[in-house]
Formats: sequence, C-alpha cells, structure tokens
Amino acid sequence: MSRRTTPRPQLLLPDHDHRISPRTGWTRTHWEAVADHWLGTARQYASPGGARFALPGRASYSGPDSDALEGFARTFLLAAARIAGAREDDPAALRLAEQYGRGLAAGTDPTNPEYWLPGEDCIPLQRRRTQPTVEAANIALALHLSRRRLWDRLDPPVQQRIADWLDHHARLEVWPNNWLLFSAVIAAFLESTGRDAPDRTDAVRRVESWHLGEGWYTDGWQRNVDHYNAWVIHPFLWAWYDLVGADRDPSAAALWRGRLDSFLHSYPRLFGSDGAPLHQGRSLAYRTATLAPVWLGAMLDLGPLAPGAARRLASGTLAHFTGHGVGTAGPLPLGWFGEHLPMTQSYSGPGSPYFAGLGFLGLALDADHPVWTATEQAQPSETSDAAFSLPGPGWLVHSSVRDGIVRLVNHGSDHAYETPPGDDPDDPHYAKFGYSTSTAPGTGPGAAGEEDNRFALLDHRGRPSRRGPILAHRTAGPIAGSVHRPQREGTPLPGARCVTVSLVDGPYELRCHLLSAPRAYPVREGGHAVAADAPPAAGTTAEGLAWVRRADGLTAALLPVHGYPAGAAGVVRQQNANALGPHAAVPVLVGSHDAGAGSDLYVSVHLLSSIPDQFDPDALALELRSAAAVTVDGTTVTVGWRAGRTDTVDLATFCPTRSAQDDRS
Repeated sequence: MSRRTTPRPQLLLPDHDHRISPRTGWTRTHWEAVADHWLGTARQYASPGGARFALPGRASYSGPDSDALEGFARTFLLAAARIAGAREDDPAALRLAEQYGRGLAAGTDPTNPEYWLPGEDCIPLQRRRTQPTVEAANIALALHLSRRRLWDRLDPPVQQRIADWLDHHARLEVWPNNWLLFSAVIAAFLESTGRDAPDRTDAVRRVESWHLGEGWYTDGWQRNVDHYNAWVIHPFLWAWYDLVGADRDPSAAALWRGRLDSFLHSYPRLFGSDGAPLHQGRSLAYRTATLAPVWLGAMLDLGPLAPGAARRLASGTLAHFTGHGVGTAGPLPLGWFGEHLPMTQSYSGPGSPYFAGLGFLGLALDADHPVWTATEQAQPSETSDAAFSLPGPGWLVHSSVRDGIVRLVNHGSDHAYETPPGDDPDDPHYAKFGYSTSTAPGTGPGAAGEEDNRFALLDHRGRPSRRGPILAHRTAGPIAGSVHRPQREGTPLPGARCVTVSLVDGPYELRCHLLSAPRAYPVREGGHAVAADAPPAAGTTAEGLAWVRRADGLTAALLPVHGYPAGAAGVVRQQNANALGPHAAVPVLVGSHDAGAGSDLYVSVHLLSSIPDQFDPDALALELRSAAAVTVDGTTVTVGWRAGRTDTVDLATFCPTRSAQDDRS
C-alpha cells in the first residue's frame, strides 16, 4: 500500500461567482474542485491496482481488509457522480473512470493480491452479516450512477467477475434495518444487467412498512429517526425503484415518490442558514451525505425547493464543512470538523467518512440542469421563523431568521433496545431533549455527567439517571411531549416516571417536566452545550439565569420559571467532550423532588441563539421572562408569548400512555 509522506496539497477553489450565486458564491466548478481534491487526497493511500484504500485513522471492528474495501467503495460513490455528469472530454472524469475500472477489475480477481475476500471471510465473528455487504451496495449504486461511462465500457469478463462478487453479497443475511436496502439494491443492479438475482421486493416492502408519515421512516423496528432517512433510506429506495421497482410495482414507486416529495417539505428546514446540518443521530461523520435527498428532489422534480434554493442549501453545507477544514489538507477525519472519536461508532473506519460522496449526487446532473444554472435563492431557514411539529418522528422544530439556527426538540427518537439490567441503551445522539445546527451533544469521558439537554434524577453520589425508552409521544402544532422512565444502568428507577412537554416560539423553548417518584431525589435540568476552541464565557445572575457564551456570540441560557429554588442556576464545564470544540460549557438548574408531594412540576425557559452585540446577562434574563410569560395551575402550564400567541397544556393529560405498564407508543 502506498502512503503519502510528502506535504499534502491544500484545497484550491475557483473565484466566487456572486452573479449566479449571490448568497454563497459557489458554482458547479467549486463542487468539482472539492470532489477532485477529496478523491486525489484519498488516492494517495490506494494500492497499486487501486482496489484498496489504506486510509489513516482508527480501524473499525471489521478489520483492515474490510476497511480498505470501504475506502474504495465510498470514494467510488463520489467518483461515480463526478463521472456521470461530466463533459465527455473532461480529463478528470475520464481519469477517474479508468482508475475505478482498474480497481474493480483488481478487487474482483481472485488471483490478484488486492482481491476483495467474499463476504463472511472478512469478518468471521459477524457470522453472515458483514460490513462488505454495505460496500457492495455502495459499489452497485456507484455503477448505476456511472453505468454509461464506466460499467458499459468494461470488458465482459470483468463485468462477470464484478457481478459474481456482487451476487454473493446480494444473497447474504443482513440486519433488519436500513441494511435491507443494501441487499435489495445489489440484486436490483444485477437484474438490470440481465443477470439472475434474488428478488428482494419483500425487503423493500419491509422498509416501506416503517414509514412514520410525511416521508420520515424509522430505521428498523426501534424508534430510530435520524439522518439515515437522508443518506440511506431515500437514496437507496430511489436506486431500487429506478433499477427494477418501478416496473415491478408502479403503485409502490408512485407512493414512494409522494413520500420523498413530502419529506422535502420538512427536511430542508433542518439546515441552518450557515449550512450546518442538524447534529443528531449516528454516523455523523458522513457529513455532506445529508444532502442526498435535496439533489434527488432536483433530479426528480419533487419537493418545494426551486433549483436555485436547492443549490444554495447544498453549497452552503459543503462550504460550511470545507470552511472548517474538512478535507482541505488530508483525508476526511472521523468526526464533525476535526477528528472526534467519541461521536463515532465502532463500525466506522478510516474510509467511512467518504460516504459523504453521496452528498455530491448533484454532479451526476448535467452542467446545464437548472439546479446548476438557476440563480441562487434563499433556503428555508433564511426566509421566515418556523415552529412546526413532525408527528411521526415526534419532533418539534423551531428556527429564527435572526440567527439562522435550527433547533430540534426530540420527543420521539431514542434508539433504545430492550436490554437486560446492566446494559444502558442511552445514546447521547438520540436521548437528549434538544439538538441544533450550532451545537453538539456531549460525548466521551469528559461528558460522563450527561448534563446537556437532560432532565436527570441524581443519586447520593451525584450520578444522573438516563432517559429511558420513550413510552409515548404526542405533537400538536408548536407543542410536543413524551413520557419516559428515568433509569440507571439499564434499569428503571422504581416507581419513577417523567412527562416532558415542550412549547416553542422563535428561538425560545418552554420545557416542562412532571416528575413522579416514591422517594426524594435531587434533580438537574441542562441546556445546550456550547463548545469552542477556547473556554466559553459563562455565569449566573441574581435573577436565576444560567448562561454560556462563545466568543462569536453563540449563547445558551436557561431560566427557572417554576419548581426550582433560589440559587438553582449553575454552569458545568466539559473538556474534550464535544465534536465542535475541546472546551464546552452547559447551563444547568438544580432542584429537588419531594417524595411526599407525589409529583412535582419543573418549568424553565431555554434559549439558544446568537447574540453578537454587547452582552448583558441581566438584560437577557429580563428578555426571557418577557418573551414567555408563564402561569402554572396544578399540572397546567399557560404561556403567553411576546409575539401574541398563548398556549396552554396540562401535563397530566397531554401525553397519555396506553396502559398502566406504559407500553411504547
């Protein structure tokens, strides 16, 4: 394997073009420049035949053979889009087609030292569920994208070897989640070439059965809702229907198109005006893969985004990551900006981040497509404040034009398994109440206290409870709520139950907790974690406000309204525990639960916003009190928002569970 030891080249971008792209300055040539640079950098670690990429970084649990295949397959996704939409005489695209054609020939030749071992031989302990199946699906999708310029020009014996290798993976058992689409797309590609392949229609139907509404799916039988909707479920459903599914079941294909159209009415609102995607869910090192459905909308003429608005959103996201140094001088790291291993999963290896190439699908469209020629238009987070719920996922989304930040209140996604005592399914990328495009949850040993966006019961050693599986959830306009049992080490605390309801307006959230527990506990509420390269400023006020502020003005604040004693406000600092920077701080409130009270109600105002001007914590406390005028009557909370709207919710009845055993909804 060759490894680069000379200085790495820096990303060089063309001059901005503010005539056609008045908001970002980015055009198709910028996308091509980034694609060519990322591919060129990765190729420094390719084997002589180009079938394996031994990229530097932490290995995955699948081992070096699988990781090297992953590096090839995922960079091929990026290369395929670059090849598919390029001019016939584009030298960079022609070179990529030749390089990846050679890699495919070498990787599927059993006599070649770069041969990709067939499936289960790569990972014996995984039995027959193997990571190479994912990479086989990526290769099948890439071959579909670049078929005319790559697959169709391969020699028939090479095509047959590739088909044989893919066929092996099409027949393997896969995990009962998004992986069902991997085997389906492999089989569909083989069938589209005239070869016999297993019929995976049932696998696709199973995935379609997980539809929650409005184009959102859960990833498997659990309550897993995240970016897998964007970078696997919709793109791979598109590939399957495009290859064989539309002919096999036209009504199902039409139904899926309607779902994607509906998805594109809400999903683009989850990107901040600075281009940042929402930081929630797993596999976040895929970064720009979040853009895949935006490009699919342009490709299929679905969704409300005009071509110029779609390009503005996509270019803003790519510029956001490259502006933070991602892939500008070296391979894509396992993290968000730089490397941050605590936010990654054990299945992620050095080649995993190149799944970002799926976010370059727009390059598969010709240069004269309207998405590349239209003048940029504003993306949704730039045009109006928003406060809306997504009933299927159980999410509440609110954003404000004044800062361009998108905030998500999570009442429906938990990624929680039914586990035996001693195992804790709690995942910081799913179990928090709040996520945003400007913050990340605390991860790693430095965040062991789990302060941010939690409501926790503390034991005698100060250890917090975790948010157990969501037992029920409900949304109603700008209001959402859920029920959970606080737990520790996978075991619910005896008799403890918490109903949480959120009400939002602009950048403000009123978060209410109705806690029942038979014994007394200290309780702690946390706001968003603000992270930076230097320690954020932080403090409390006599009014009871806890606040954290970054040098650029990003501010998280937490104000007690009901149920917390005087002096409840505080700040907790976290070190090397956040994907957005090594120094983080969290505003917190601390109170207590009286066992004799039966249930206690805790209400606070959360703020996450950018305050770039002169900062006055006392003035901010007054702003929060006037922005949300709250009255409490028993378990009923009424809030009069500064904008003039009044919301009322009774926590005792808003989110009922189906039985005394609190069955999951």
